[in-house]
Amino acid sequence: MHTEPDWIATPLTADLLRGALDLERTEHGLLPHRLPAGARAQNTDEQLAMAESQPSGVRLAFRSAATAVELDILRTKRDYTGFPSRPDGLYDLLVDGHPAGQTPANGGNVLTIDMTTWNGTMTEGPVGTVRFTGLPAREKDVEIWLPHNETTELVALRTDAPVAPARDRGRRVWLHHGSSISHGTDAASPTGVWPAVAASLGGVELINLGLGGSAMLDPFTARAMRDTPADLISVKMGINIVNQDAMRLRAFGPALHGFLDTIREGHPDTPLLVVSPIHCAIHEDTPGPTAPDLSAIGEGRLLFAAMGDPAEVPTGKLTLRTVREEMARIVRQRAADDPNLHYLDGLDLYGESDAAALPLPDRVHPDAATHRHIGERFAERVFTGDGAFARSTRPAG
Repeated sequence: MHTEPDWIATPLTADLLRGALDLERTEHGLLPHRLPAGARAQNTDEQLAMAESQPSGVRLAFRSAATAVELDILRTKRDYTGFPSRPDGLYDLLVDGHPAGQTPANGGNVLTIDMTTWNGTMTEGPVGTVRFTGLPAREKDVEIWLPHNETTELVALRTDAPVAPARDRGRRVWLHHGSSISHGTDAASPTGVWPAVAASLGGVELINLGLGGSAMLDPFTARAMRDTPADLISVKMGINIVNQDAMRLRAFGPALHGFLDTIREGHPDTPLLVVSPIHCAIHEDTPGPTAPDLSAIGEGRLLFAAMGDPAEVPTGKLTLRTVREEMARIVRQRAADDPNLHYLDGLDLYGESDAAALPLPDRVHPDAATHRHIGERFAERVFTGDGAFARSTRPAG
């Protein structure tokens, strides 16, 4: 005979969450943010506002003997006019660091975006519930990774045994900033996003500032990174600046210097890795902007095209090839006085030969298999051997 557990309600507080830089109290509950309030106050871009509120890398982390867990949430899902509804975001359950379950949520809001105008329409929905049962009846570390691609307000947490904050396992904290590729576009689930894959293999605690469409060398993001405690830091830059045609070469170099200068104000000796873009055929030698391929939209397919003119590259228009060259040059220059600064060519993570085997489905974003491929490559090159993050203990100071 099935009986309901004797539920214990636990208030949702900051000590039960990892991977968020700020928590906002809403009328429904608690909204994790990946940028602090000061940075959000300086932002006027709706894309960034949406991206930073999507909890890529954010997870509930607690210790409990509970065999059943319920989490009430209010999600905001994103769909696009003229396309099939996107798959529901998934919640990944880890027990003592190992996968132990996965489920979508029900209910919630839907934001429908018209890709020809980028206007959105919100349809409101009810609070939903995520439930996991059959957990081992012993004290254990439990993590619930929130969907990387759905804004998620946390409403209530219930378990059938008391909950305590997760223990500090002594792992180094890795703070990473990047574009939608780091955010997790087209990854299968929150633990399948490539930085999450790399963090698991590297045995580190992830703070993921992958911000879809918004790796733009924004000073407020650099200040957020400056002020966030971290043992390891990486910055994966370039694709958004190219595909939004945001800068010319003259502006890009000083902006990158300034971004790194700001991070170094708070982390003068922390290992800092600068990563250039992965291979993206449409922008290797053709500048931005990037736009949806209208002919493909008419067929119900989402593909992107490069709209720039290669003839303008000599006048300073940016391509991925020129961005990589400039990033490598700047890191070489700075590394002469900064031995903890490192460079990784994004083509070492996903190059032209990888693209032949694992093509980008929409010409810009990796699919689930490619996220895992990039995460494994990053872990191999950065967390092992003589990689930038290979040390197994926290740096002093």
